[in-house]
Amino acid sequence: MNRTKRTAIIAARATVAAATVLGFSAVIGPGTARAAPQDCSITRDLVSATATCHDFGAPPRREYTVVTECFGLHFVPNMFPIVAVGPYRGTWGGSFSPDRQGSSTCLGGAGVGTLTDAYVSVYVE
Repeated sequence: MNRTKRTAIIAARATVAAATVLGFSAVIGPGTARAAPQDCSITRDLVSATATCHDFGAPPRREYTVVTECFGLHFVPNMFPIVAVGPYRGTWGGSFSPDRQGSSTCLGGAGVGTLTDAYVSVYVE
């Protein structure tokens, strides 16, 4: 068996293994999201989460951020281009004020995976 064919077979097996893991995590991944700030609600799908906050008693400069925790194929931090299958933090969607909406996703710069948890965190107190 020549080297090119062997490399193609290894790549195909890795792809099938990653797809199997992603499919399994898609089944067990979605669940109840938790919210740190009490006046926020989180809407989520298979790969992303969106939070809407109505914190009318918040200090004037307070900002929130949505944090997504994911499972799937992702780049290993500080070791580009090495990839791994496992848990990782989703892309940062930026901060938002208490009367606005923010979102974050498991697709993009960090990797490709499914959402396992999502929560709102205070970004600026």
